[in-house]
Amino acid sequence: MLAAAAALLAGCQIMPPAETGIAPRPARTAIPGFSIDGRVAAHEGTTQHYANISWRHTAAADDIVLTTPLGQGVAELNRDTDGARLKSADGKMVAAADWEELSARVFGFALPLEGMPRWLLGDVAPTQRDDQGRPLAARADGWSIRYLGYESEAADALPVLVEFRRDDIEVRLKVDSWQLD
Repeated sequence: MLAAAAALLAGCQIMPPAETGIAPRPARTAIPGFSIDGRVAAHEGTTQHYANISWRHTAAADDIVLTTPLGQGVAELNRDTDGARLKSADGKMVAAADWEELSARVFGFALPLEGMPRWLLGDVAPTQRDDQGRPLAARADGWSIRYLGYESEAADALPVLVEFRRDDIEVRLKVDSWQLD
């Protein structure tokens, strides 16, 4: 019986670690662009908005498509060197010089869309880290950022649930899938 227990323990020691199914990630600062699919919830006071989000980000441009939870198109947002634009489902177009001006015109308050891609990656000076050294909390441009979940336990894992807060504005982004450039 003792020999059988020893054999079982020895077998456990040579088993490979469980696979997470996620390829190793580069350093957060070395990720130039990404695509995500997920969900976003935005709250200001008692006003709430929920949408599915598909976001393609590069240093030069952003393309964001927002749909209802049932998949109906709500809006397309684009940013490039010519400025930022929002096209609503009814075909109306709103243009501005940058993301913050566009979000202020559309939503009545400026969202941190310029910094959000880096913050979403966890490429921000954290005020608190987890046991793997990943950001748990940060502050940037007056926003409080909380990292509520990661795609795995790996130190290089990317965030999958992030909360951004300032005053009575809260934006929570749930990433269902990451694709890195």
